[in-house]
Amino acid sequence: MDDAANLIGQDVVLTHVKDIDTNANVVTPGQGTNDNCGIEQFMRQIALITYLVREYAEATVWFQNALGFKLFEDTDMGDGKRWVVIGPDTNSGARFLLAKTSSQEQSAFIDKAAGGRVAFFLHTSDFHGEHKSMLKAGVKFLEAPRQEPYGTVAVFEDLYGNRWDLIQPKT
Repeated sequence: MDDAANLIGQDVVLTHVKDIDTNANVVTPGQGTNDNCGIEQFMRQIALITYLVREYAEATVWFQNALGFKLFEDTDMGDGKRWVVIGPDTNSGARFLLAKTSSQEQSAFIDKAAGGRVAFFLHTSDFHGEHKSMLKAGVKFLEAPRQEPYGTVAVFEDLYGNRWDLIQPKT
């Protein structure tokens, strides 16, 4: 019987590691190369992030009214499904693909985008103006604005209770 088969069902402790370069594939911020992994680099960006919703209309209205997002696409896919893309009115950054839940299992995750942690980070060039506008629109902030090494920030909740950071990055 081979050694691996003898280990099934047993606790295994790694006691010796050799010939591993612990600095391999370490990328310093701003470097962004993947020389050691053999992946050819192409121009890529994260375009869409799935965002679970109860109903397309309630989510679309909330994002437009509370955050000033733009509806980029709303295509009927049949069988009650739609391809709904919404996001900030900019030419950069990811957008949300709104996905209506189709089961109780999926619905259980609507308010758990990051397990209770901040899931989304919304950058702005005018924190105080944006904060004031969002408060006026009824957005629930969980804290007062604060200064961090990376900028001005405050945590808020979306219509489902997912947490977001509103951030004005330091320049």
